[in-house]
Amino acid sequence: MGKLIVEQIVSADGYAQDAQGGIGFFTSARELNDADPGQLRMLASVGAIVLGRVTYAMFTDYWPTPAAKAEPVAGPINALPKFVVSSTLRAAPWGADDAAELLRGDGVAAVRALRTRITGDLIVWGSLTLSDALLRAGEVDLLRLRTVPVLLGAGRSFTPADLGERRLELVESQAHAGGHVTSAYRPARQQSASA
Repeated sequence: MGKLIVEQIVSADGYAQDAQGGIGFFTSARELNDADPGQLRMLASVGAIVLGRVTYAMFTDYWPTPAAKAEPVAGPINALPKFVVSSTLRAAPWGADDAAELLRGDGVAAVRALRTRITGDLIVWGSLTLSDALLRAGEVDLLRLRTVPVLLGAGRSFTPADLGERRLELVESQAHAGGHVTSAYRPARQQSASA
């Protein structure tokens, strides 16, 4: 079974959305992707993309369009199988000729079941409600943060407020010329009581 990767773009003070729920603080997706060759390396291990309903709507408004074709990650994003966790969508089209598969019911259970069906890693981008549930359940194998150089002062954290302390181990970190930093963490192994 592959890893479950959650990737979030966050402000330097840890927010995934500003106080109004917006993501205007992101630099353009193109700037982030062009400056981060590790994104393509990471995508080489991914077998499928999992999105929540809101992030799916943002992705489908951009990635399957001609405007996205020049971006290095557009090919893998459009070619990989996509799954959308939603109890309200009736269909999840992806461009003119493709569609994402809908996952119903409990998001954590749906992702657990999907992990047994897919060869390779699963990646969840954004999708804060789904990511919250996966973090709470301890399902995340790798947390990839793309930190942009901006302070918001208030907003929506990329983790749920009730998560509690979770220790992480830094796997890699890369500073990019544009000022953003990509860091990957895995959950720390629990110390035994006798240690």
